[in-house]
Amino acid sequence: MAVLPQREDHRLMPVLSADRVWTGVTTTADGRMFVSFPSADGPGLQVAEARPGGRFVPYPNAGWNQARDDHDPVGAFVCVNGLRTGPDGRLWIVDAGAPGIGLPAVTGGARLIVIDLATDAIARIFDLGAALRETSYIDDVRFNRQIAYITDAGAPGLIVLDLTTGQARRVLDGHPSTIDRRTMHADGQVLRGQDGSELRVHADQLEVSPDGQYLYFQPASGPLARTETRWLDDPSVPDDALAERVETWLDTPTTGGTAIDAAGTIYLSDVEQRRILTISPDRQVDTLVADPRLIWGDAMWIDGSGHLWIPAAQLNRTPGLAGGARSVDYPVWIYKLKIDATPPTHDHP
Repeated sequence: MAVLPQREDHRLMPVLSADRVWTGVTTTADGRMFVSFPSADGPGLQVAEARPGGRFVPYPNAGWNQARDDHDPVGAFVCVNGLRTGPDGRLWIVDAGAPGIGLPAVTGGARLIVIDLATDAIARIFDLGAALRETSYIDDVRFNRQIAYITDAGAPGLIVLDLTTGQARRVLDGHPSTIDRRTMHADGQVLRGQDGSELRVHADQLEVSPDGQYLYFQPASGPLARTETRWLDDPSVPDDALAERVETWLDTPTTGGTAIDAAGTIYLSDVEQRRILTISPDRQVDTLVADPRLIWGDAMWIDGSGHLWIPAAQLNRTPGLAGGARSVDYPVWIYKLKIDATPPTHDHP
């Protein structure tokens, strides 16, 4: 039985609210703020710039946010699962490429879409099609110099993308470290898909150590694994040799999102007990904050002023994770917490 916090923590500051479920937030050095909305509330806005007065402006424009019954990806998002400001100062948008986990991938839909924030125009699109499976659902991305690592939550595996050539390779395909093999819980309840079956979210969270040496990754149910990036980055390393260089690093609860700071501390959202955990490089686990408002803390973001941003997404109250039922308590909030830590330079602007 989950023990949920009863008292609000005054350190947790509400920042933004919306009438749609959101899963991602990112900020820029000059104070701009962007958010991403999955399709949990049905078709509608997927990426927006948050403006003063609580306005959300479709980004980069309304056309990219238009809903299409056939999910045609030309000039429009299929399903945005996350976004972040990259180390190059541009906005990187993760298009899952499928309308939902377990649904067939749309041809040409799985992409990293890069936007030049100086012009608000598409700068580049990385097509991930060469590394997909039929049920792929692209989940999240992290950077390490000229390499991007990407998780596939639909068909368990990782994608290694060379940002110079645009070549995408699939690695650890079906490896135990990328497969969701455990029952997922949030607020003491088993998570179930629309059809009532137990939900499985494969390779999901990932972080790169500040020195770029290790990639940490896990399915949403845990546990957290790691491997050295030198093995991932080298296309000549055979699949079986790479598989042997993965270690289970730490047992973790059902997780909504993670972040990492410049000291190598990982911040992990424990959706079973509405709290954020810190994991030190020597695997010491502590509770940073527990608060009844943290209903499914999702993809977190550390800004340059030492704040941890936490979308309280309430995904466990949406039909896709609650067996077809809906009990989201609107509005949905994003909070931030002062942590006095800086973000790693290889992954942030």
